[in-house]
Amino acid sequence: FLIPCFHSAINYENNEANKIKNQLTGEWGGVPDVARHYKSKGLQWVAVGDENYGEGSSREHAALEPRHLGGRAIIVRSFARIHETNLKKQGMLPLTFADPKDYDKIQPTDRISLLGLKDLAPGKPVQCEVKHTDGKIDKVTLNHSLNSQQIEWFKAGSALNRMKEVAKH
Repeated sequence: FLIPCFHSAINYENNEANKIKNQLTGEWGGVPDVARHYKSKGLQWVAVGDENYGEGSSREHAALEPRHLGGRAIIVRSFARIHETNLKKQGMLPLTFADPKDYDKIQPTDRISLLGLKDLAPGKPVQCEVKHTDGKIDKVTLNHSLNSQQIEWFKAGSALNRMKEVAKH
């Protein structure tokens, strides 16, 4: 599922801040409320953003909240450096479009599938399928900057979870 904006981001579909359409109910709601609804249904979601995503959001909480609410990945044209690092620590997958023009292929009602995450490796692009409401599917290539340790954080759900796993062994 796609969470197309966060609290202060202006939603592409309705030109409002913190109002997104719940893809399950068709109702408009606040970003945290819709994310909580998806999480209660066991659904993971991704957010899609534009340039310099996370600028002004250097606090770890800005990366912790999406993960806590069931988010798995943030897909953007580019990240603010500190925010990208914080997303990695929180077990989120920060992805950038290999072709920045692919951002324009994604609509707020699309369903996004990230393929091959079990084989996630440093320097290896992630393939994405974007399924539109008309049934058309676009393929998009996404890049990441995770190293091996950060991939372990992602698989464990966060750096802290990974430290806990290692301490058990």
